[in-house]
Amino acid sequence: MSNKVIYAIYNDDDVLMDAVKKTRAAHYHIEDVFTPFPVHGLDKAMGLAPTRLAICAFIYGLCGISFATWMMNYIMIQDWPQDIGGKPSFSYIENMPSFVPIMFEETVFFAAHLMVITFYMRSRLWPFKQAENPDVRTTDDHFLMEVAVNNNEEELVSFFKSTGAVEVNVIDKN
Repeated sequence: MSNKVIYAIYNDDDVLMDAVKKTRAAHYHIEDVFTPFPVHGLDKAMGLAPTRLAICAFIYGLCGISFATWMMNYIMIQDWPQDIGGKPSFSYIENMPSFVPIMFEETVFFAAHLMVITFYMRSRLWPFKQAENPDVRTTDDHFLMEVAVNNNEEELVSFFKSTGAVEVNVIDKN
């Protein structure tokens, strides 16, 4: 079985949006869309599920604030208590107002750094990875929609030409 796909190339983002909607309405499976800039509403038009990265950010923030609380309690109260600015070091609760900036910074630090790592892992962007861009024009001024072919090659080619594609290529991905 061959792994054929169609690359439908467009030169306008509005035409691309209409083509994506028509393609989904015709029940063709869109593999991916490559654009030179973010196109507002494209993810919804493609039917992509909303991202769960915000949940990860919240969990990473909780890890950061937990680490900051543990670190400040251990360093400033248990391990080496010091009288700084006349504030007693008897308990963490008494000193918590002065620890709020540190808690905030650790929360942001953990959320930001772990989110970058999560994004790269989720996007499969490893160090020294080769680019997977199917057409170099998609980094400049063209838009590319990749659609799987299931023994309906001629039908798909005529369909995409009717949606306003400036170029339609059938590619064998082996």
